[in-house]
Amino acid sequence: MVSRSLLTIFLLLLDMEVSIISELMINEQIRDREVRVISEDGEQLGIMSSKDAMKLAREANLDLVKIAPTAKPPVCKIIDYGKYRYEMARKEKEARKKQKTIDVKEIRLSPNIDDNDLNTKMNHARKFLKGGDKVKVAVRFRGRELAHTASGKVILDQFAEKLADVAVVDKPAKLEGKNMVMFLSEKRN
Repeated sequence: MVSRSLLTIFLLLLDMEVSIISELMINEQIRDREVRVISEDGEQLGIMSSKDAMKLAREANLDLVKIAPTAKPPVCKIIDYGKYRYEMARKEKEARKKQKTIDVKEIRLSPNIDDNDLNTKMNHARKFLKGGDKVKVAVRFRGRELAHTASGKVILDQFAEKLADVAVVDKPAKLEGKNMVMFLSEKRN
């Protein structure tokens, strides 16, 4: 029978092992028999035991970091680990900064919309499209209007036709419940 405290210690060790795998292994955490070592300059020092690699790292007052754990043998580099983590975080932040998130803006119409109102909604859609967003155009049917869904299709087709200079239809008009929906995106040159 295994005591409860022994079981707790085992689970803690297991949890510690998982956290080591999720991050890069450094210095004493590297338990491989042989590793391929790269110096701080990027020069290959060859395959050696992890103890010898640790000795080289200590002599240079740097850390031994396993950068490619799946390679045969694993690749380790002699670098300043704190500086390396800082550089990686900075690169990741820059990559996130350069990403463009595309929002979907919705424009709602009714089946009996007037021309001036439709033009106003088209101007809004044009502004959204030029801003890099996608536009969801929806015609909402209420009550007896559901019997005349063809008029909604005509309105959406007219909407897309007038915005053809700046927009492309991603998804054509389709009835979804009480709404007929169409998606537009910016036209690429």
